[in-house]
Amino acid sequence: MRLITDGVTPVPRMMLVDDLETDDGRFCELDGPLFLAIGDRVRFDGRSLSVTLTSGETFSPTGTWGIRCRHGRRM
Repeated sequence: MRLITDGVTPVPRMMLVDDLETDDGRFCELDGPLFLAIGDRVRFDGRSLSVTLTSGETFSPTGTWGIRCRHGRRM
């Protein structure tokens, strides 16, 4: 399932995730599984990830970031 990471769109259902990938090929392997409840919001700004819970509390999960593929020049 694709998560919208604009920080505004709420998660539509409960889920447990252990890695995330962005449209531009970046990925994050989280240090531990992340439980998202209905209504939580995820934000990725290109450098960091944050989660805002329905209670209003915000935190940043830790993990290892990398790039799987890069869109770029054609040869």
